[in-house]
Amino acid sequence: MGMDAEGLLASAAINLGLALVALSLFSMLKKQPGNAPVYRPRRMAAGDGGAGLLPLGHGRLTPSFRWIGAVFWLSEEDVLRRHGLDALVVIRLFKFGIKCFTVCSIVGVLVLAPTNYTSEGRADIRRSNSMELFTVTNVTRGSNRLWVHFSCLCFISFHVVYLLHKEYKEITRRRIEHLKYHCKRPDQYTILVQGIPRCPDHGTYGCYVDHFFSKHYQTYQSYQIVHDIGKIEALQKLASSIDKQIKRKRETRKCNIWQRIWFKFTSEAIDIQRQEEKLKDVQQAIRLLQCENMLKQKEVPAAFVTFKSRLDVAHAAEMQQLVNPISLVTTYAPEPNDTIWKNLAIPFWRMAMYKIGVFVAAFLLTVFFTIPVTAVQGIVQFEKIKRWFPPARAVQLIILSGSLLDQLGESFTHPKDIPSRLASAVSAQSDFFITYILTNGMSGFSLEVLQFGLLTWQFLKVHLLGHSKEPYLYGFPYYRVVPIVSLAILIGVVYAVVAPLLLPILLIYFLLGYAVYINQMEDVYEITYDTCGQYWPRIHHYIFLSVTLMQITMIGLFGLKSKPGASFATIPLLVFNILFNEYCKVRFLPTFHHRPVQVAKQSDELDEAEGTMGNLDDAISAYMPPWMRPTNLESSSVQPLNV
Repeated sequence: MGMDAEGLLASAAINLGLALVALSLFSMLKKQPGNAPVYRPRRMAAGDGGAGLLPLGHGRLTPSFRWIGAVFWLSEEDVLRRHGLDALVVIRLFKFGIKCFTVCSIVGVLVLAPTNYTSEGRADIRRSNSMELFTVTNVTRGSNRLWVHFSCLCFISFHVVYLLHKEYKEITRRRIEHLKYHCKRPDQYTILVQGIPRCPDHGTYGCYVDHFFSKHYQTYQSYQIVHDIGKIEALQKLASSIDKQIKRKRETRKCNIWQRIWFKFTSEAIDIQRQEEKLKDVQQAIRLLQCENMLKQKEVPAAFVTFKSRLDVAHAAEMQQLVNPISLVTTYAPEPNDTIWKNLAIPFWRMAMYKIGVFVAAFLLTVFFTIPVTAVQGIVQFEKIKRWFPPARAVQLIILSGSLLDQLGESFTHPKDIPSRLASAVSAQSDFFITYILTNGMSGFSLEVLQFGLLTWQFLKVHLLGHSKEPYLYGFPYYRVVPIVSLAILIGVVYAVVAPLLLPILLIYFLLGYAVYINQMEDVYEITYDTCGQYWPRIHHYIFLSVTLMQITMIGLFGLKSKPGASFATIPLLVFNILFNEYCKVRFLPTFHHRPVQVAKQSDELDEAEGTMGNLDDAISAYMPPWMRPTNLESSSVQPLNV
């Protein structure tokens, strides 16, 4: 039996109350100058950390929600200029959710919910005052009201497809403009070369690269060979850590009595002179590894190659260089800040094997643990597990749901029953996902903006260590935000027709998330790299799968409700959705995998007109690995390395 109306209202009230408390607390804490390293690290790094702070007694101790209103006035052009195209893609993802679920909420609340509630339904649901009164579960089998659900399914499907096409087209346009007119980034002039053969005359990789590209490309500029000497990174981190300890030791003389006691038991016993000697030893080891003879021994068959022309970069990255396709493999270079140097030392053929392994692992993880339909199923009898998974006979305690294996086994033996099984599972778990969206949206976003962990650590540092001016500056967590928001869209789309009361909650979810992450982009997170919108095709794929899953679910649900006509009528809708996705693959996707020669040529012509053609000092130095750069240590006893 599903959650009753009082239970849902209680859950909503609790989560809303917690969110209001967290947001109110945040609005007060953000105004305090001592919390700037937590709530304004990006502004501090830019030199305007005091902007927006109020004098004591001028509202600094009262909660305010004006910051929420301010973020909705920020234009997309401002987001693009300050944070890049990737950040704009995330913001447009939230906007997509707002646009999608605003319309869906209107349809759900005004059409679907009354249709479900006024249906004759099941007596047990009506007596229990369950929330299922407002879901399709309350509609009787064979009822003509199911055609209302079919009509809404068609409307929502076309609405989502329209929004998807509009977003894909707009982000593609912005990507082309970003590549054409915006700042001259090093990766626009650089390619990554892997699988380099050794030079037959000198036996080195770098020599082969230089001879080949200087012969075949007129605008070839230079190359940077990759080395497999990860030990230097560890030594440089150690040197930086020792240098910080030396500076902290010297600053203890300015501390109060409690801070002196703290350092007495932590770092007072460490003699500065010993630390400086250790630092010199570490630097000497770094110098030895950086010498030319050592570097030649550590070369790997990979290099960054820089050109004077974007057009030659496009040609070199897209074309096959040698007769042997697995030798001298060229791709577009990643942005310097997005380069993982350790991975470059791995042969590219082995990376392909790793990708297959990751795909298999992710597939198994998805199948056995994270499919929303099956993750909420309870653990059933141990005998069912043994039937589908014989090795489990030796297992007496399971993390694994037996009902899942049972369902998978039934699905494999009766694949035609998959839609009906999916529909049955989806309709039974609407209450769970309503609660999930309430918790993840209201509480999750509120805790994100409050940064409670960092705030606690900042308090301890101020009162124990005396260090409070260093900002906590981290990169924007695309890896966390995009999957969570995409999952919310998946839940909303799948349940749009099944449980329409979920839709207004999702609208609040996206509105709050939009406000929170605009604030985090402006004040908290640093945008460390920009892929020029390459996240969007993956997001588009997630939403496409959401629509597909919704339509398959409704095919099964109409079948369970003894309405085969509606089931068959949904099949053309599913076909149309698949054809639309194939159209997007042909029309838009290639622009995200390649750089049009037309755009590259136009960009080069703009450089020639401005007189900046061939000015590549930044591009050449950007791909120098960290271990080849001078060490920036500020301790008076140490001089920076000269490489």
